[in-house]
Amino acid sequence: MLKFALKLDGVASFTMGVLALIIRPEIGLPSGFLIGVGVFFVVYGLGVFSLGTRTFPDRRMVLLVIIGNAVWGVDSVLTAELKWFPLTDAGVGLVLMQALAVFVFAALQFVGLRRAASVSDRGTQPRSQSLA
Repeated sequence: MLKFALKLDGVASFTMGVLALIIRPEIGLPSGFLIGVGVFFVVYGLGVFSLGTRTFPDRRMVLLVIIGNAVWGVDSVLTAELKWFPLTDAGVGLVLMQALAVFVFAALQFVGLRRAASVSDRGTQPRSQSLA
C-alpha cells in the first residue's frame, strides 16, 4: 500500500505540474507563481514516484513526504478560504480538490508506513518457543 500511495502521489503531482506549466489555466494565481508551482510539482512528482519504486522506501523520506503533504493541504485550504490570491470560482474549487487529494495521499502513505513498520517489527522479533 505504501509504494502504491507514493507512486500515485508522484503521478498526480507530476501531471498537475505539467498541466500548470503547459495550460496555466486562468484560476486567479499569478502566472509566475503558477510556473514555479508547476516546476516544483514536476520535480516533486518524479522524486516521490522514485521513492515508491524502491524495495524498501526510506522511512525518513516517507515521513518527510507525509508532513509535506499535510502542510501543503493545510496551506491550500487556507489559500482558498483566506483569499490570499484573487482565485476564480474554478480556482477555489481546484485548490480545494487538490487539498483533498493531498490529504488522501498523506493518509494512505501514513497507513502504509505504519503497516510496513508493523510487518518489519514482526519479522525481527524472535518466535516464541513452545514446550512440546
